[in-house]
Amino acid sequence: MEKRVTGLGGFFFKTQNPDEIKKWYKERLGIPTDRYGWTFWWKDKEGNDCSTQWSPMNEDTKYFEPSQKQFMMNFRVANLVELLKVLKEEGVTIVGEIEEYDYGKFGWILDPEGNKLELWEPIDKAFL
Repeated sequence: MEKRVTGLGGFFFKTQNPDEIKKWYKERLGIPTDRYGWTFWWKDKEGNDCSTQWSPMNEDTKYFEPSQKQFMMNFRVANLVELLKVLKEEGVTIVGEIEEYDYGKFGWILDPEGNKLELWEPIDKAFL
């Protein structure tokens, strides 16, 4: 398998009050937040439009489970189905089943410290 991670897809973190945190980042740092946080747009080395999501989430979110950490990283990947097969063969813990949306496929794994990592095979053009 040639490509695995191709970039950072997002950073999600728990907070007591996501709306207040988004407001603070907007007012203090000029981040143009929306209801989800902020989508950073960038181009890869081939010139393709790509996105990375920054999202504060309620501190009681179950989305990071089974991890008990305050954050979850999302990595952009080239071929989610193949990558999950290879990772499973390598002994990596797979969490849940692949989910597909019009903006890409998602899968989840745990790193050796129990951090849940989201793997995303994006369809960036769905956002344009």
